[in-house]
Amino acid sequence: MPARILIAGVDEAGRGCLAGPVVAGAVILPEAYDLPFLTDSKKLSAARREGLAPAIKAQAIAWAVGMAWPVEIDRINILQATFAAMSRAVRALRVRPEALKIDGNKRIPAAHLANIAAPPPQEAIIGGDLSVPAISAASILAKTSRDKLMTIFDRQFPGYGFASHKGYGAKAHLAALRELGPCRLHRLTFRGVLPEAARQMPLPGC
Repeated sequence: MPARILIAGVDEAGRGCLAGPVVAGAVILPEAYDLPFLTDSKKLSAARREGLAPAIKAQAIAWAVGMAWPVEIDRINILQATFAAMSRAVRALRVRPEALKIDGNKRIPAAHLANIAAPPPQEAIIGGDLSVPAISAASILAKTSRDKLMTIFDRQFPGYGFASHKGYGAKAHLAALRELGPCRLHRLTFRGVLPEAARQMPLPGC
């Protein structure tokens, strides 16, 4: 009987936010596991995600998260920053995956995996966070890790409501931006963070 291929599921959280990092998760699940209700993190309540996250970490063959912060997002754009976060999660796995399954329609460009000798083959799967358990697990770890960070940042940067909306473009967040202006966690190239005229100006050093 051929040996089982170690496949890492990869997914991200926070790509559409106005503030905070984009966070990617990578998870290699064993052949047998006990993770009831495992599915796309967006389909789960916060309580369900928080319950599943430690169980995933305990049962996974390997798991990791990777991040790209707002300065990098503004410098290289959100798509490339998402690839960077995904590649960091893959490189941080304590067990080397033999293949990657990535949620969405894009694979990680080779340039982002340049530090990995013989990068594993990849498969991009639209809706993979619903159909591939390892991707579902990765999405939950990415989401819960990011949500915890944004709750911490809510105390460090009061007034924006990060604990409630987690950096997304909620009405309360947009109102706070108009009143307070952006903080160091904001993605200055994203629409709604700066007034339109200021957003179109080159960033320092660009």
